[in-house]
Amino acid sequence: MSTRHWLANFLDAQAAEAGAAQNTLQAYARDLTDFTEWLARGGKGAASAAQADIEDYLVHCDAQGLARSTRARRLSAIRQFYRFAFDEGLRDDNPAIQIKGPGRDKRLPKTLQLEEVDRLLEAARQTGRGKVDRLRNTCLMELLYATGMRVTELVSLPVASCRGDPQMLLVRGKGGKERLVPMSPPARAALNNWLKARDDAEAAAKAKGKPAFPFLFPSGGKTGHLTRNRFFLLVKEFAVTAGISPERVSPHTLRHAFATHLLAGGADLRTIQTLLGHADVGTTEIYTHVLEDRLRELVFDAHPLAQEERRKASGGTSSDG
Repeated sequence: MSTRHWLANFLDAQAAEAGAAQNTLQAYARDLTDFTEWLARGGKGAASAAQADIEDYLVHCDAQGLARSTRARRLSAIRQFYRFAFDEGLRDDNPAIQIKGPGRDKRLPKTLQLEEVDRLLEAARQTGRGKVDRLRNTCLMELLYATGMRVTELVSLPVASCRGDPQMLLVRGKGGKERLVPMSPPARAALNNWLKARDDAEAAAKAKGKPAFPFLFPSGGKTGHLTRNRFFLLVKEFAVTAGISPERVSPHTLRHAFATHLLAGGADLRTIQTLLGHADVGTTEIYTHVLEDRLRELVFDAHPLAQEERRKASGGTSSDG
């Protein structure tokens, strides 16, 4: 079996058995295509590659200036690929099993202040060619900030799941995993307003013989719903209107703001992990940077030695009750 067939079978298995999302499958395909093409240039295929070849490929990626996170992702794809090959009996060994990756940079996620989020939400209410566009834009941003959904989860929401003024939404995340996310009163109000405008527009379209759309944010494009790229551009427009640098704002920035502001408000990591749909709480721990100021204030306000120092500074006295 050729390397090309190995790769096709691996992607089919990921889609059918692991329930991998389309974006994940595309990432696997890109990374493994780059790897197998590199092997082919050296006269080798997936069946003959050894551990040293994979290590040489990672050195090659480093020499190209690829980020540590990209190299870690590519090694992860190669590991999954060879685990599949071993499990399927395509190889009697796994040449990637003992390779240690470069790890990932634990960079703090970009986030926004509460006041900046308020300005973005206000900008969404003002941006659009007409009232319907403005209602849609408001709903998009209110839902994103209220729930912390991923962009794909948001733009592909089925309209049926949003009927009846729900207090929580059922979201299908990575790998087809479902979770419930609560909605704030402003998000529910924005959703109800958008549903009325959306349904009126759809009724008018039906009268002209056009089909109904199953998505909350419909589009006439191939997907049937607003695309990730279109929403990305919309958010940049909102940033300009809000007087915030567009480079600082993306849909993912709003997801980070959701988590950061919740944590700063007292929510625990496990709750935020559930709301974000993270499989591992370790992924959520990157947000703990916002706890530093809170912890310092807690020690200063509550620790008995700190209280004693404040009493002395104010000229008071202490007593041993």
